[in-house]
Amino acid sequence: MSAEDVYRSYDRTWEEIEDMLNKAIQKRNNWKKWFESCKKSGDREGMKEAARNHKALDGVIKTLRWTLGEEGIDSPLD
Repeated sequence: MSAEDVYRSYDRTWEEIEDMLNKAIQKRNNWKKWFESCKKSGDREGMKEAARNHKALDGVIKTLRWTLGEEGIDSPLD
């Protein structure tokens, strides 16, 4: 599916985007805590899952900050 085939409503508010950013930051923090908990208990699979999700949320957070035009945030593709 190409970008031309996708319908976009463009009806998200800045408040909705900022709310999603705050939720993503909280989720990332929770994964960090989970990673530390797994590390203490020696759960390597849990550590891997937490690290993957933490890293994915880093990308989400950077994209949302870029979308909001936050100063100092380069393109999320870099």
